[in-house]
Amino acid sequence: MSIYLNDWADGGQDEMLGDFGVGPEVLDGAEVIVASYTYEDYSGDAYVLFKRNDKLFEVHGSHCSCHGLSEESYSGGSTQWQPEETTREAILHRLDHGSNWGEEGKVAETVRAALWPAA
Repeated sequence: MSIYLNDWADGGQDEMLGDFGVGPEVLDGAEVIVASYTYEDYSGDAYVLFKRNDKLFEVHGSHCSCHGLSEESYSGGSTQWQPEETTREAILHRLDHGSNWGEEGKVAETVRAALWPAA
């Protein structure tokens, strides 16, 4: 079951893909686990965790008010939808030793619960 948080809570996958400026084909064979986007104070931050072929991938994006997730850089270019393969161990390390992942840890708590459900 996919979990969409913050600004994507109501629009889900369609809104997420639209914000990144990509079509549904980027998720062919994939399952979104957690996706979050927050836009406040003229800047936005996005995080997407998905699974494809038993491998985990993350997408990180951010922007100021002048640009969006569909632009890779200030000079324009392609989308920030740039999945990077990751592991549970790498995610756990960042959860334990990194930032709170926004909204006072809600994203981190959701990722932790999705990857390591209570026994």
